[in-house]
Amino acid sequence: MAREGEPAEAQFAYRADNRRVAFEVSGDPDGFPIFLMHGTPGSRRGPKPRGIVLHRLGIKLISYDRPGYGDSDRFEGRHVADAARDVEMIADKLGLERFSVAGRSGGGPHALACAASERLRHRVAGVAVLVGLAPSDAGELDWFAGMNADNVRGFGGIDPDTASVVEEIRRRAERTIEDPRFLLEDLMLQMTAADRRVVNTPALRQLITDNYESALKAGPYGWIDDVLALRRSWKLDLRMIDTTVTKIRLWHGADDTFAPASHTRWLAAQIPGAEIQVRPGAAHFDAMEELPRILHWLASDAYAPPVRALI
Repeated sequence: MAREGEPAEAQFAYRADNRRVAFEVSGDPDGFPIFLMHGTPGSRRGPKPRGIVLHRLGIKLISYDRPGYGDSDRFEGRHVADAARDVEMIADKLGLERFSVAGRSGGGPHALACAASERLRHRVAGVAVLVGLAPSDAGELDWFAGMNADNVRGFGGIDPDTASVVEEIRRRAERTIEDPRFLLEDLMLQMTAADRRVVNTPALRQLITDNYESALKAGPYGWIDDVLALRRSWKLDLRMIDTTVTKIRLWHGADDTFAPASHTRWLAAQIPGAEIQVRPGAAHFDAMEELPRILHWLASDAYAPPVRALI
C-alpha cells in the first residue's frame, strides 16, 4: 500500500541489457531533483520525508531499487560504480540535466560513485552521504574497528570467504521474508541507546519493516550483491571528485556502531573541499532525522559552485 503523498506504482528505466530498474518520484513535480540512495538492505520505499515536506523544500525526490532489490532486476556481479549508470539512465528518462544525490548507509558509496563518474559528474550539483562506508581496502583505516559484531559477521569480518558471507545473508533474508519484523528486531539487539531512541515509535518501526519487506520481495539477491560490491573494489576513484563542480557533505553520528564514524573521517581526508559533520551523541538511525536538513542543503544554491569548508 502506498503511503500518503507517494506514488502507488513504480516507473521503470531499462539498461542496455534490457534489465529494468524500478524508481518512483515524489514531492514537488517542479522542484529541484534529488536522487535518494537507500541503505543495505533497502528499497525505494525506504524512510524519506513525506510529500508535503518535500513540497515545502521545493524538492522532486527520485528513489529507486538498486538491482536485485524490490522491483529491479538483478545485475549479478555489479560494482558500486555501476550505480552512476543507473542514475544516468533514470535522469535521461526523466529529462533531468542537473540534479543532486543523497545516499544513506550502504547507499553512501553509490552516491559518491555519481560524483566520481566521468560520464555523470558534471551533471551532479551536490552529493550528501549520511552514515556511509569507506572502501574495504582503505589505507590506514581499520575497517571493522568500532563496528558491532553482527555487522562484522555480515560483512565477512569473521569469515571472509564469499560463500560464507552469501550464506549468512541468505539465512537472515529468509528469516525476514518469513517474518518482516525479524530483521529490525534483530538489529535492535545491536543498537545503541541513541538508535533505540530514534526507532522507538510504532509508526517508524512499521515503516522500516515495510522497507525490508519490499527490499526482499524477490529474494536476497540485492542484499547479497550490495555486500559483495561494498567489500570488493568499488571500481571508482574518489580523487576524481571535484568539489568545485559538485559540493560534497559527509554526515555521521559519532556513536554509530553499524558504520563507524571513522569511515566518514577517512572519506573526508580523500575528498579535499568536502564538508564533514560528526555529531556527538548521534548514531546510525539518526540519519533518518537528519535527511530533511541534508535535502534542503542539496537543494539550496543547487547551481552554484560549493564553498570549500570543513565543519
